Amino acid sequence: MKLLDTVALLEDLPQLKLYRGQVGTIVEQYEPEVFEVEFSNTTGCAYALETLKADQLMLLHHHPLQASNLTSV
Repeated sequence: MKLLDTVALLEDLPQLKLYRGQVGTIVEQYEPEVFEVEFSNTTGCAYALETLKADQLMLLHHHPLQASNLTSV
């Protein structure tokens, strides 16, 4: 995962009002596996900005993938 990648949340975080499946964009990387993720609606209005670990996120792809390009989460 890297800056500006699109990711989906893998777990419910009710204390943050975020839930599994919500989609965000990585806007900062603090450590190799720690990212700041901005969640916004379909009109681009941000509703959450949270620091999350890589194991809480799934990288989303907008194009076909070859099996050799896949990595485990």
